[in-house]
Amino acid sequence: MFRDPFLETVRDKVLSGTRVTLEEGVRCLESPDLLGLGRIADQVKRRRTGDRVTYVVNRQINPTNVCVLSCRFCDFASKKGRPDAVRMTIAEVLSKCSSDLREVHIVGGLDPDWSFEDYAGILSAIRDGFPSIQIKAYTAVEIDFFARRARLGVREVLLRLKDAGLVCLPGGGAEVFSERVRKLLFPFKIGAPRWLEIHRTAHGLGIRSNATLLYGHVETLKERAAHMVRLRELQDETGGFLSFIPLAYQPGKTRLSPRDTSAVDDLKTIAVSRILLDNFDHIKSYWVTMGEETASMALHFGADDLDGTIGEEKIMHAALSKSPAGLARGKLERLIRDAGMVPAERDALYNLVREREPEEAALAR
Repeated sequence: MFRDPFLETVRDKVLSGTRVTLEEGVRCLESPDLLGLGRIADQVKRRRTGDRVTYVVNRQINPTNVCVLSCRFCDFASKKGRPDAVRMTIAEVLSKCSSDLREVHIVGGLDPDWSFEDYAGILSAIRDGFPSIQIKAYTAVEIDFFARRARLGVREVLLRLKDAGLVCLPGGGAEVFSERVRKLLFPFKIGAPRWLEIHRTAHGLGIRSNATLLYGHVETLKERAAHMVRLRELQDETGGFLSFIPLAYQPGKTRLSPRDTSAVDDLKTIAVSRILLDNFDHIKSYWVTMGEETASMALHFGADDLDGTIGEEKIMHAALSKSPAGLARGKLERLIRDAGMVPAERDALYNLVREREPEEAALAR
């Protein structure tokens, strides 16, 4: 039984393989029946991956926070000459890498003094120094910046980055696909059409990518659901997305929202994304923005991935995220086991590296 009778319709559609509409997605986000939504999303997740939950041994590297943009929601970016401005050398970047990493996740500011070759050189240096590490690097916003600075097409930029060692693109920079919100919060940043175009181009070149949603600030629930539907449409076209990552907005110093998102809002967003994004293989529970406890609970609300060890996360922590800066492999596995799931280590492309047998996982408690 559902507290919200509307969810019976959603469950029946999901179980029959019928696609949930935008309007129905909005009603799900509005529904007071959190546990009912969770049951539906958990059914979808278990059909796909059973009790398995993946993670990756990775590290995030932010080579520079110097940025030409001034987005209202961002606490990370700085300007050149300021005391908090960061520009890492190649040696400093390489010092963050180690042979035990499966993935490095590289994102940063749009530095006006760095050329495209500077950014590409970071990837080449990691590839040459640590050939076993897969490189996930540069959001669509950065790709657009490189293309304009170097006067190259997006396709050429992506091909050169691929030659330098790029394996896949992160999903950042999407924020929320609403022109109203873009004009209000990041008017000089690329909007939905350009973001989608860049990912479409990457998929056409065989470069997989991820997708994000920044929620919990000034967007409406309809804008939140519409964002997911536009991603679903591109996935129908290309099949190139690996995962979807809802990112809870961190108020930080910008204070666009007076408080952090609630656990209810986080879990509901995870559940609705699993229900709406029927053509995405993976939904990520990003512990950095949700916190460890909520991220673990989200594994019963449709999420099947807990991101990774990360090592050192700066962007969300610049916005005063309360989560730890990194989690060791053992801690991630405990969070997964505490949710009654079986941990499995993956690489950047979601290929399984090592999966614990249920008996082994039980003994490790």
